[in-house]
Amino acid sequence: MGRSPTGRPTSFDIAYLAGVSQPTVSRALRGDRSVSQATRDKVERIARELNYTVDKNASSLRSQRSNTIALLFFEDPTPDESMINPFFLAMLGSITRAAANRGLDLLISFQRLEDDWHVRYQDSHRADGLILLGYGDWAIYADRLEQLRRQGTHFARWGSVTGEAEGTVGSDNFEAGRMACEHLIARRRRRRIAFLGHADRHYPEFASRYEGMCAALRYAGFEPDPALQHDAFTSEEAGYRAAQALLAGGAEFDAIFAASDLIAIGALRALAEAGRSVPEDVAVVGFDDIPAASLARPPLTTIQQDIRGAGERLVETLLADIAGRTRPDPLLPTRLVVRGSTGTG
Repeated sequence: MGRSPTGRPTSFDIAYLAGVSQPTVSRALRGDRSVSQATRDKVERIARELNYTVDKNASSLRSQRSNTIALLFFEDPTPDESMINPFFLAMLGSITRAAANRGLDLLISFQRLEDDWHVRYQDSHRADGLILLGYGDWAIYADRLEQLRRQGTHFARWGSVTGEAEGTVGSDNFEAGRMACEHLIARRRRRRIAFLGHADRHYPEFASRYEGMCAALRYAGFEPDPALQHDAFTSEEAGYRAAQALLAGGAEFDAIFAASDLIAIGALRALAEAGRSVPEDVAVVGFDDIPAASLARPPLTTIQQDIRGAGERLVETLLADIAGRTRPDPLLPTRLVVRGSTGTG
């Protein structure tokens, strides 16, 4: 604070004249809402008076853009140790095309959920906004999203479309769960349908799929059995363990709706080891339609999410947030892809 103004204006000169710290100046010029409106106005006025300019990749006045967006992948357990959910990996191409079509550069970064990625990006000036793929436990992740909002960081994310999740793009998971269950009831006349996947507020996408399944059962006159719901993360190993627990529980079931294809593929292995024939004894439906779904034995019936539309909608949502425009419709439709795990006849 004892620094005197110099011949060439710097952020330190602005800090001296405004009576604040240099980091506060950086946050104010970036539009960070953790800085009061009065302080932001004062800092911006002084910056204009000094004809202060910055590099386009530095913290800037709101009118300046880098024309770069950042895509952050969050790790997921996978059998090939890539630690990237194959559904999100498939989405990479559509996001890249959507960015290129708009003349944007795309930075790609891999993040661990337990790291302070949300803090690092507070002071990162490499991108105008973030696209976030993957989130783990929603209860923990939501706090970090709120910090991004307070910082004034622009972002769009893939996930459960709820009232509190601004900037989210996602599938209609409830409708998809209902569709999967109706298929099992109509095609295979199944009534005792198990659900493999977390079904609570920590994993809201899975929970909505489960709720849609339960609604379809009740509409058909059947009450869902809580004993047929087993928690599982999105991995083959988790699906295998969940199916083993389901089999060991002793409750009768004639179908499985898995919250993801990876979970379903793991369940197919457990059923085969237990001598249960698919689809004759147990019909199985997955979710995502990842490439491995069509290669499973038998090929997996699944809910297909709109990967191409997802990339477009995520980029559109982020750009709308950056420009202060109304965001597009966050919900994307799904469709049922019928294969051998529920019978093709």
